[in-house]
Amino acid sequence: MTQKVRLGIIGLGTQGSMYAKFIADGMVPNMVVTAIADIDPAKASVVSETYPDANFYEDHIALLESGDVDAVVTTVPHFLHPQMGIDALSRGVHALVEKPAGVYTKQVSELLAFAETVPELSFGIMFNQRNNPLYRRLKEIVDAGEIGDIRRTNWIITTWWRPQGYYDQSDWRATWGGEGGGVLVNQAPHQLDLWQWICGVPEKVFSKVAYGFRRNIAVEDEVTAVVDYGNGATGVFVTATHDLTGTDRFEILGDAGKIVVENSKTATVTRLKKPERELSEGMDMQDVMKLFMGQLDPSEYYTTETIEFDSVWGDQHSGVLENFAANILDGVPLLAPGSDGIKGVRLANAIHLSSWTGKEVSLDFDEEEYLTELNMRISDEGKFSVRS
Repeated sequence: MTQKVRLGIIGLGTQGSMYAKFIADGMVPNMVVTAIADIDPAKASVVSETYPDANFYEDHIALLESGDVDAVVTTVPHFLHPQMGIDALSRGVHALVEKPAGVYTKQVSELLAFAETVPELSFGIMFNQRNNPLYRRLKEIVDAGEIGDIRRTNWIITTWWRPQGYYDQSDWRATWGGEGGGVLVNQAPHQLDLWQWICGVPEKVFSKVAYGFRRNIAVEDEVTAVVDYGNGATGVFVTATHDLTGTDRFEILGDAGKIVVENSKTATVTRLKKPERELSEGMDMQDVMKLFMGQLDPSEYYTTETIEFDSVWGDQHSGVLENFAANILDGVPLLAPGSDGIKGVRLANAIHLSSWTGKEVSLDFDEEEYLTELNMRISDEGKFSVRS
């Protein structure tokens, strides 16, 4: 192995082209693109002109068996990620899977099970938001217990506005058989991952989901989900693609503090001097009135910190690529291990299943039940084959 990982890009669409440019521009110093695969033969001329040192293949298997690459990244439609990950790992090639890891947990479970048989290979997922310094710092705060035990979480993320023309540009978009879902599968996987990464995986979910609510599509364009963490704590997740002005507000309430994030840029962290119950039990109504009237110094009860980081466009993605290469070369721990990819998929599946059944759903739901429900919708569309 050289000191640069030889990367193959499977799929030269928007994401694949972006990663190729990052690497060509030197943003990933321990990686070089040596091969690109795409089923569109017209991309061959693009590769020869733009990335002359990379060989072009019309089939990803040919790329994997070429000997040109040490690792691949799969920038292809969601349904294809798990099998392509297996195809790579089974040939001794390290695999970085684009988010989401798949559409339904059964196929992602198969990928994870295979990855466990080849522990010597690096297996990661492109959760670039985990490389956002703001969210990394917030996870440190929560993990260190600085706001105490979590009591409630709320995330409103409706900055995913998409016009009808976005959905009309291709037949596979916003379909059950082509994309596997709507906003939960295409736009919000990063927030679903960050939500559980920072706050923990819930035990149950109940959801109200609207399908084709404000757009002429079959899949979800508005979601409200309520989760139960199993210890009295709850959470709410709201997302949509029809809010033109959009909101991005994330709150984490603990029994010793609170975090409020606005626009994924600025966080206000409040740390109580004592746990909230202790403060409550130690104050009489006269103290309460003085506090509400501004006659007591709030700093006697809590401190407030504002956290803001610059996040240069491209740094997050290129940072994940660099970390993945460092894991291959030097064993540096992965920012986003591939095994974590199933958690967000499971949460999205549970939200869908709850809305379809009208019931609260355990995160340990029956994978076959979900797949049966999904296939019913794929069959009704009549455009794509059902999944197994």
